[in-house]
Parts: sequence; structure tokens; C-alpha cells
Amino acid sequence: MYVELIGYMAAILTTAAFVPQAYKIWKTKSADGVSLTMYLIMFTGVSLWGIYGFFIESKPMILANCITASLLIMIIYFKIKHK
Repeated sequence: MYVELIGYMAAILTTAAFVPQAYKIWKTKSADGVSLTMYLIMFTGVSLWGIYGFFIESKPMILANCITASLLIMIIYFKIKHK
């Protein structure tokens, strides 16, 4: 039980780390200064972590990585759209 709690806490914190950047980009409609390459690599890694979480049936890992992937998609979209 405590292992899952640690997983949920880690999921919340790591996912929340992207919220300020995503909010700023959404609010300003500008992704200047953001590395597209970094976010594409991060998105790929997060997607793989989500798939891994699915295979090991880890709800916190699946949830966190799906939410993080969504935030990353938004950032990537604005970076490409507003080049």
C-alpha cells in the first residue's frame, strides 16, 4: 500500500513540474526559448514509461505519464504552430 502511495506522490510531483511551462505557453501563445528536440525526446520517454506502466499494471505510472504526455503534446503543438 505504501509503495503505491509513493508512486502517486512521485506521479503528482513529476507531472506538476510541466504545468507552469505548459500554462505559460498556453497563456502567451508563444513557445520561444523552448527546445523542440528536448520535448520530443521527453514525450517519447514519457510514452514508453506509460506503456511500461500498463504492462506492470501500475496505476500511478499510467496516470502520470498519460497526463504528462498530454501536457507535452500541447507544448510541442505550440512550438511547431508558432515557429
